[in-house]
Amino acid sequence: MEQKVRLEIKKIREGAVLPFYARPGDAGMDLCAAEAVLLQPEETVAVPTGLVMQIPPGYEVQIRPRSGLSLHTRLRLPNSPGTIDSGYKDELKILLYNSSPLKTGGEVLQLDVGEKQNRGGAYQIRVGDRIAQMVLAPVSQGEPVAVTEFSEGGTQNRGGGFGSSGLRREEVL
Repeated sequence: MEQKVRLEIKKIREGAVLPFYARPGDAGMDLCAAEAVLLQPEETVAVPTGLVMQIPPGYEVQIRPRSGLSLHTRLRLPNSPGTIDSGYKDELKILLYNSSPLKTGGEVLQLDVGEKQNRGGAYQIRVGDRIAQMVLAPVSQGEPVAVTEFSEGGTQNRGGGFGSSGLRREEVL
């Protein structure tokens, strides 16, 4: 059995919830909002979690979207995955972006993140709502070395780039 890594967490706001695994075997721990926020269309907000972490050296915390929130709302994590380095000692905040289009001249719907309709509008995030997940992951630091020739694998450029292998399976066969 794998040994668990100790992750010390301090609650600094009333209403803060320690991260938790929803089910045994989950990779990510759910993160909850510690402050109510009304997120308007096309707005990005840093939602406080009320948590400060002591991440062990050699580890990072990755902030990732929750699939249900992405499927059922228009809320997105714009820098996903976000990286929290072991040296970061301030409150953990989750960047959320409301991708609902900004309407001019009409009334903006006020929606709850618990609705499963993926409609556009302003989203009300309440204290305790699960807004993201975090994964504790080991990191390795590389040592950049300037070279004129590669030590292995040669310098042959395989070519390509974004989309160069095609979109369909038969394009690479």
